[in-house]
Amino acid sequence: MTDKTELNASHRELGARMVDFGGWDMPIAYGSQIDEHHAVRKDAGMFDVSHMTVVDLTGERTREFLRKLVANNVDKLTKSGKALYTCMLDETGGVIDDLIVYFLREDFFRLVVNAATRAKDLAWIEKQATAFGITVRERPEFGMVAVQGPNAREKLIGLLPDDIREKARKLGKFAAIECEGPNGMPLFLARTGYTGEDGFEVVVPNTRVVELWNLLREAGVAPAGLGARDTLRLEAGMNLYGQDMDETVTPWEASLAWTISLDEGRDFIGREALEKQKADGVPRVMVGLVMDEKGVLRHGQKVIAANGEGEILSGGFSPTLGKSVAFARLPVGDHGDVRVDIRGREVPVRIVKFPFVRDGQPMPGIVDG
Repeated sequence: MTDKTELNASHRELGARMVDFGGWDMPIAYGSQIDEHHAVRKDAGMFDVSHMTVVDLTGERTREFLRKLVANNVDKLTKSGKALYTCMLDETGGVIDDLIVYFLREDFFRLVVNAATRAKDLAWIEKQATAFGITVRERPEFGMVAVQGPNAREKLIGLLPDDIREKARKLGKFAAIECEGPNGMPLFLARTGYTGEDGFEVVVPNTRVVELWNLLREAGVAPAGLGARDTLRLEAGMNLYGQDMDETVTPWEASLAWTISLDEGRDFIGREALEKQKADGVPRVMVGLVMDEKGVLRHGQKVIAANGEGEILSGGFSPTLGKSVAFARLPVGDHGDVRVDIRGREVPVRIVKFPFVRDGQPMPGIVDG
């Protein structure tokens, strides 16, 4: 039996095509997935992400606990509302999940973790929290709407009370505020996202999420499904848990070295394994691929390089580029000419740096080589 968000009936009223996504009945698209993608790149779109899990951590030793739990260093968070993207690792350095940590008070931090890993994440966090006396509280009473695109912030800010608008405009990237929304609804407004565009991810009580959704529609924000969310995050060079990394992959192997803080004196879970792999030499690397020929790169396809074989992780058609792009994991070294096996035909591809798209525009060299 699949779970449903409070917006499920709203999606169906809009004619959404629904799919099972991590045990949740979610909209893949309302009409044209490509139109929804372009709406986010060019104007403003919104996604129901209420399937994501909000977890509040409280207790005097919460910061100390998070210094142990995650690979990035929460000591970077000194101002209330600031956020940090990080990975939670097991003892082998494998990625249990990627998540965002929000610092609210010294005794109160908020996590947002992935839907499909909810049970695993909660069990791991609770197990590790015991020694620190931390209270771990899941918040199923909250829904979440991501409002993304070059005009997204202003369209949402226009719905806020006059005395909140300027505060919301001044909110920096990767920061959040708790504020009053339209008609007095309480909001947790975070300037974060998963599309490569600016915008907000808004945590709101489930009792008010339909009201917020409808107000955003009236303000000209286009509903978008998980299909567009996937092509947007792929263009933006953002990993998808379970496809681009999992417990068998370390952050070094998932192009997530920037999320690791090997700061002196902090013994986080998985650190010893990461240091050993770095010293021994990381065996695999994640690369971006562009295919100039017609066709679509898809998860699981074999990639053939001069120094060995790998596979496509995330792949698909990029509406912004008009080409197929992908992430692939290959043996480290000189890859030479690279090809992808598509139904028995070896098709040439180019290795490129990702992101493929930034600020709505193709990165140099992506389209024309």
